[in-house]
Amino acid sequence: MAHTAREKEKLIRRVRRIRGQVEALERAVQDESRCAEILQLVAACRGALNSLMSELIEGHILFHVLPPRQNKDSPQAEAAEEVIDVVRTYLR
Repeated sequence: MAHTAREKEKLIRRVRRIRGQVEALERAVQDESRCAEILQLVAACRGALNSLMSELIEGHILFHVLPPRQNKDSPQAEAAEEVIDVVRTYLR
């Protein structure tokens, strides 16, 4: 995945932050924290994962689905942007 190789360090940092969030969730469950706190942690983890998924899907579409050097005004590029917008909205 060319787009992930170029942004490898950025993605690794995001994954590590997500891992930290999941570890905080695990500690909260282990410590029998309040339900509201646990639910908030779950929501934060889900949001972080959805954001990462959205970014990866966008990169995949732009670098693997569209032809190389696609004109940004072409119907295919416009359709790709529409799909990316829908995915972003769905994963919010």
